[in-house]
Amino acid sequence: MNLKQYNMVYIKQKKELAELFGFETRNKYEIRSERGDVIGFAAEQGKGVFGFLLRSFLGHWRRFEIHVFNNNRELEFKAVHPFRIFFQRLEIFDKDGNLLGSLQQRFSFFSKKFDFESSTGSILYSVSSPIWRIWTFPIKKDGTEVAKIEKKWSGALTELFTDADNFKATFESSLKEDDKKLIISAAIFIDLQYFEKKANTE
Repeated sequence: MNLKQYNMVYIKQKKELAELFGFETRNKYEIRSERGDVIGFAAEQGKGVFGFLLRSFLGHWRRFEIHVFNNNRELEFKAVHPFRIFFQRLEIFDKDGNLLGSLQQRFSFFSKKFDFESSTGSILYSVSSPIWRIWTFPIKKDGTEVAKIEKKWSGALTELFTDADNFKATFESSLKEDDKKLIISAAIFIDLQYFEKKANTE
């Protein structure tokens, strides 16, 4: 999955029939090009009863791993979320286990706010979703927008009965491939953090 050639990708959640009946299944996504071609996949790890219980009762607080694969089913990178109740965090690693960067939620009364951190902890980019556009997440560096994540509605019936979400991520052409991996991870982080059914609302 060579992300260098893409300035836009779609992250499309794969909905499960079980969600129609209230069962929280593993989160799975397709990564598509602007033309609609599938260029990769992302899947939450953890099968069985224990994984089901964690998803059902702890929601986005739970520890989880998302693995991202190319079309040959080869691991490209992975995102690891530790168990947290406050100030959620997601750490992104390459296929060899080297830390690429992290996403760190920040305190905010009204907006959805978090930072992209480098492997050494310095801030690369910041995100603050405006309260009048709560489904848009501009990604800025020194005040200049370099990328954007937008939730795209999949249809009223689908939204009513499932958690299935779709996101569009756009990038400035100057961004490196590792930065794009962080942004794709951020789209999944946003889905699980802000749009998945929360444990405390079950």
